Amino acid sequence: MHYYSFHIGDYKSHTHHLSLMEDLAFRRLLDHYYLHEHPIKQRDIARQIGMRDQEQDVLTVLNEFFVSTDAGFINPRADKEIAAYRLMSEAGKRGADKRWAKPSDSPPIAPPSPPLTPPNSNHEPLTINHKPIDTNICPPDGGLEVKIPDCNHQKVIDLYHEQLPTLRRVEVWNAVRQGYLRQRWREVATELGKDKPATVSAVLEWFDDFFGHINKSKFLVGKVNNKDGRAFTADLEWILKPSNFAKIVEGKYHGTH
Repeated sequence: MHYYSFHIGDYKSHTHHLSLMEDLAFRRLLDHYYLHEHPIKQRDIARQIGMRDQEQDVLTVLNEFFVSTDAGFINPRADKEIAAYRLMSEAGKRGADKRWAKPSDSPPIAPPSPPLTPPNSNHEPLTINHKPIDTNICPPDGGLEVKIPDCNHQKVIDLYHEQLPTLRRVEVWNAVRQGYLRQRWREVATELGKDKPATVSAVLEWFDDFFGHINKSKFLVGKVNNKDGRAFTADLEWILKPSNFAKIVEGKYHGTH
C-alpha cells in the first residue's frame, strides 16, 4: 500500500506518553508495515527504518504496539486496513475484466487473498503472553480479551520503595514513565487473568514479588562493580522498559556476582 488513512485523534490519544524518538519510530514502523504488507522481523528493523542509533526506542514501540508471531511482528489494525484495500483492489480488477471482456469470454474470478496475519499465530511478546483482540492502531487499556483492572501507579511506586530502598527513589512520574507502567501492568494482568479476571490486589502482589526478585540480584542493586570500579544501579523507569523487564523476569541479571 502506498496510502493509508490516519486518524489524528485516535493516534494522539494512544501515543501521548511516547517520547519524540519513540513517536518517530512508531510512525516509521507503520509506514514500513503498510508499504511492505508483511510482518516485521525484529532483526535489523531499526536500520531499515533509518533509526539504527535509536534501536532501543524502536524495540520499545515494536513491543507495545505490535504483536509477536512466528512470522514476525504484526499490527491487527493495519492488517484490517490492508485486507480491506486488497478486497477493494480485487473488486476493481474483476469489474474492469468484466467490462472489457469479449462476449464469449468468461472472466476468471480471482481467489481471495490470504490474510496478512498468519492463522493460529501465537502472540509471544518479549515479556508476558497476551492476546489482543482490539483492532485499533494503538489498543487502549482494557482493549484485550480479558478485563484489565485500573493501573494503581502510586501503590506500585510504594512497593518499589519498600522492596528496593537502596535504589533511586521516584521523584518525578511523567507521561513516559506512566506509559511504561501501564504497559507492564496490562501484560501482568492479562497473564494473571487467563483463568479468571485479574484483580488489582493480584497484580500488586505480583509486582511485590517481582521487586523482591530484583532485590536478590547483586548487579541490579549496585553491589557489582565494573572495570572502572563503578556499580550500575537500576531505577524504576529502567526496570519497566520492555527489554529490561523481560530480562529481569527471565533471571538474566541474577547470575552476576
